[in-house]
Amino acid sequence: MLEAYEAQGRSNKRGERYAMDDDERHQEQDRRKHRRADRPGDARRAGQGKTPRDRGGRVTVTLTGVPETLLWTLYQRACDARDPSTAFQDPRAVELVDTVDYPFAETFGPPSPFLAQSQSLRVRTFDSVVRHFLGERPDGTVVALGEGLETQFWRVDNGRMRWLTVDLPETVAVRLRLLPDGERRRTFACSALDPAWPDQVDTARGVLVTAQGLLMYLRPPEVREVIATCAEHFPGGALVFDAVPRWFSARTTHGGMRTPQGFTVPPMPWGMDAGELRKVYGAHPHITEVREIPPPRGRGVYYGAVEPVLRRLPVVRNLRPTMTVLTRFATR
Repeated sequence: MLEAYEAQGRSNKRGERYAMDDDERHQEQDRRKHRRADRPGDARRAGQGKTPRDRGGRVTVTLTGVPETLLWTLYQRACDARDPSTAFQDPRAVELVDTVDYPFAETFGPPSPFLAQSQSLRVRTFDSVVRHFLGERPDGTVVALGEGLETQFWRVDNGRMRWLTVDLPETVAVRLRLLPDGERRRTFACSALDPAWPDQVDTARGVLVTAQGLLMYLRPPEVREVIATCAEHFPGGALVFDAVPRWFSARTTHGGMRTPQGFTVPPMPWGMDAGELRKVYGAHPHITEVREIPPPRGRGVYYGAVEPVLRRLPVVRNLRPTMTVLTRFATR
């Protein structure tokens, strides 16, 4: 039932350059070049304390509601990263799953290659947008709203960028225990709806805001508020987010998404169909572009052949449970 939760977006010609076929090559290059960059060991040498692994024990994580979903996405990323046939490299996610004391399989079910790949394809879509931004603004700032235990920094790090994580205090407490801040990574504890976080952003070298797996958990007026805040505070910047269609949103609000083990996906009050992208322009007058970013082609029959065709068909494109959207803001 949760398979639908992680399927990916519709292809379009203008978005193809962001879903790069060679993004796995960039991942490998970045991983080798910056393997030693911004490690927890560097933070320890700066006096920020030891990581849980260095203390010789696993870290117990207890979260409920929406914050608990960060463990589900972490689990799926790690499962796909362990697959020998995958192009997705995420050693940090694998390390975190091995470090965290949490009943992943008992809560979310045994590893599912189908689910895991759907999650990694969504993640790679976001990664391609971040890499493109850093290609144009190598010293820019990436703001990750509601990041949870996402390990994107290590997948896309160019050795120069700045990274700001904004998340709820209970989530930040978990993240800092497992992924302490570094020289180019900071964490700010507050809601994405809090007007304080934009003041924490260095806008001098360009800004890209990411909201992966976040906006669907907000009410429609709150979604509009987050988009408007980004447009107002980051001229010339951009926001990349994902959205679920209206049918999926309705199903979650009635408790219709659950694993056989009993984990229920929290309600997602906000949904947006693929045909409603133009409505995003109404969030703020400084929005200049709104378009969908297609995922890279996956492996296997479904993700390699069937899904890329389905997302092009107007009749069925709204049946996809997720799509990734890039929104750009005017320079002032």
